[in-house]
Amino acid sequence: MGGSRVQVNKAHKSRFSSKSSRNLHKTSVKDRLAISKAERNVGKGARAARIQRSKMIRDQKRAAVLKEKRELSGSRSPPRVIVLFALCASLDLESLADDLLSLLSKDTCVVLPGTVASSEYKTRVTVLKAPHGDLLSCMEMAKVADLMVFVASAKSLCEETDSNYVDSFGNQCLSVFRSLGLPSTAVFIRDLPSDLKQRNELKKTCTSSLASEFPEDCKFYPADTKDELHKFLWLFKEQRLKVPHWRTQRSYLLAQKVGAVYEGNSEKCTLLLTGYLRSRSLSVNQLVHVSGAGDFQLSKIELLKDPCPLNSRKNQDLMDADEMNDTEVIGSLVPDPLNHEALVVENIPDPLAGEQTWPTEAEMAKADEDQKKRKIKKRSLPHGTSEYQAAWIVDDSDESDFDDENDDGMVLDEGEDGLRGKETNKYSEFDGDDVSLRLGDSEEETDNDSVMMEVDNLTREKIQDELKELKEAHAADEEFPDEVDTPLDVPARKRFAKYRGLKSFRTSSWDPKESLPQDYAKIFEFDNFKRTQKHVLAKALELDQEISEHCIPVGSYARLQIKEVPSAVASKLCLLSKRMPVTTCGLLKHESKVSVLHFSVKKHETYDAPIKSKEELVFHVGFRQFVGRPVFSSEFINTDKNKMERFLHAGRFSVASIYAPISFPPLPSIILKISGENAAPVVAAVGSLKTVDPDRIILKRVILTGYPQRVSKRKASVRHMFYNPEDVKWFKPVELYTKRGLRGRIKEPVGTHGTMKCLLNGVLEQRDTVCMNLFKRAYPKWPTHYFPLSE
Repeated sequence: MGGSRVQVNKAHKSRFSSKSSRNLHKTSVKDRLAISKAERNVGKGARAARIQRSKMIRDQKRAAVLKEKRELSGSRSPPRVIVLFALCASLDLESLADDLLSLLSKDTCVVLPGTVASSEYKTRVTVLKAPHGDLLSCMEMAKVADLMVFVASAKSLCEETDSNYVDSFGNQCLSVFRSLGLPSTAVFIRDLPSDLKQRNELKKTCTSSLASEFPEDCKFYPADTKDELHKFLWLFKEQRLKVPHWRTQRSYLLAQKVGAVYEGNSEKCTLLLTGYLRSRSLSVNQLVHVSGAGDFQLSKIELLKDPCPLNSRKNQDLMDADEMNDTEVIGSLVPDPLNHEALVVENIPDPLAGEQTWPTEAEMAKADEDQKKRKIKKRSLPHGTSEYQAAWIVDDSDESDFDDENDDGMVLDEGEDGLRGKETNKYSEFDGDDVSLRLGDSEEETDNDSVMMEVDNLTREKIQDELKELKEAHAADEEFPDEVDTPLDVPARKRFAKYRGLKSFRTSSWDPKESLPQDYAKIFEFDNFKRTQKHVLAKALELDQEISEHCIPVGSYARLQIKEVPSAVASKLCLLSKRMPVTTCGLLKHESKVSVLHFSVKKHETYDAPIKSKEELVFHVGFRQFVGRPVFSSEFINTDKNKMERFLHAGRFSVASIYAPISFPPLPSIILKISGENAAPVVAAVGSLKTVDPDRIILKRVILTGYPQRVSKRKASVRHMFYNPEDVKWFKPVELYTKRGLRGRIKEPVGTHGTMKCLLNGVLEQRDTVCMNLFKRAYPKWPTHYFPLSE
């Protein structure tokens, strides 16, 4: 064989292999060529469309990135906020901030304190120094930061913590910042040695030690000299910063100046906040929230000339600095009376809203039918008595005894079919949480009744001593946080009158509108909260994108005139502005109204004191602050009922429910506890806003316990759960259970001291404890004031 050849086989020739080719021989040569050409173009056209589509998506992304860069570096964008936070108390932030400002303000002068426009770096920057040890100031600065710069010292040694570079306050603030949502971050390493080898080794050690505390994209920079800060600023001006998502949904203003206009001796005044608008455009018809002070209306917005323009000359800056007290007003916006959103906080209840003043036609027709069906009895009436007067005369036969003790009994809520528990001795089947037990009366057990049951003639002192011994003996067995002692001097049916029994916590029905407190008349509720939230956020986005005469755009330097602010609150804000930033944010629709808010919270690891339900706490929810007295509860997935917790337990998440102004999630929440008037606030818990729902059912459980006196197979006499036979009859429909897994019911009272005969689905041990669960609905407590500064 001469040379290698590739075998080439002839293509298989199949006649009429497809339906389209059966009639191909009938067409002309010209039509045949047109068909084959069209088939070839189908494949080429699809591939070209895919290429064109991918190119279009790539161009759109490139254009969006360029637009964002132009907005960030342009004159219309607000100054970027850099917050310097020292990880250790020994660090000096003053020198670092001075070096940064001196680099940025080489060819310009500082008009606003901490804010400078640099033509060299083509950016505007506001530098804030977080005071070490002041938790509130650090939190408020972290909420508005575009870049968080954490400053570490290579020579610092913090013995009180595991890390050599972060002290206890730094660790606490780091956990709070993570809960709020960290923006873009960077770490400055200072106090590095001059020797290059030692410098690199120490920097590497510090980086590896702190890397786990920060996000993966966080970069570490040496920051001892101005040259190193110069390198950082060149990278910073091109950096694409990221902020938490919750900050992009609302407009906010970081106040550079805070003032107030007082009107004579009035208790109200006009608060003036001046600064750059950020994130979204703000309408003069919107409501605004001043951090810590409350929700207010705007009376006017004044657009001012930018004191720190990016493209300005040094001489012009000096002239502006001399005239900074006489700020030039470019324009002003006044709210429209027709579109101005009203400040509605609480609903004004109508006390006669539930009254029936006149019967309906259906009720009158039913009354007529009942009148016809009623048997008319002949009675001897005085002469001249009308039918209306006769209807009010009651015969002896019409009287009924409503105080019959045999008809008394606690209502037991059954399953979803809505049946009620009844007192009956033929209690043969008790269906609980997927547990079915059959209880019956046997002849062997009834034979021992006379021997087993005795009437106890015990005094109150003997009862208390015996009960104390039993409690101490069973305390080490298992902890029941909901156990409650039945009082000796008050009947249990009165002490627990608001409680009821549930046959099944999971499936038994509980009407969320039943027996609501008077505070529920003052709150607002949505028919569909998720649908309302979607509609409100869509309207806010539409308002931000359109150009309106009642809105100011992002980056505008404006003065907000907030009306009807209490004079005491305004004076407090003026004092606070000297040590921490004062922030105001625009509110979405409905966000000033009060409802029931639910937060998913977890106790902070640094807080050791117990946190009791309905204790006054300060909630930081996004930019907003309000006071609440929460009720804590655990959350169950497969039921609409949730069990109340008397304390917030460490190491697990619970739901905190409070009366507060409506906010739309997602929003982070930081819960602070203030011990005294002059005491510094402490972080008690962290979490996030879950939902707004007044119909969420929270049930408080109490456990009544009794102890077996005599046991005979499945029958037992139990005492110390009740202390009179009327209470035994009242709670007879409620199911019993024991700590060792048995279930049963009350059969009848025995004697006069509350001893009762119980029937169980197994043999009761003498060391076991008989329990009864009772539930009532729990609600949060109404706060004395809504906002921290308004007290």
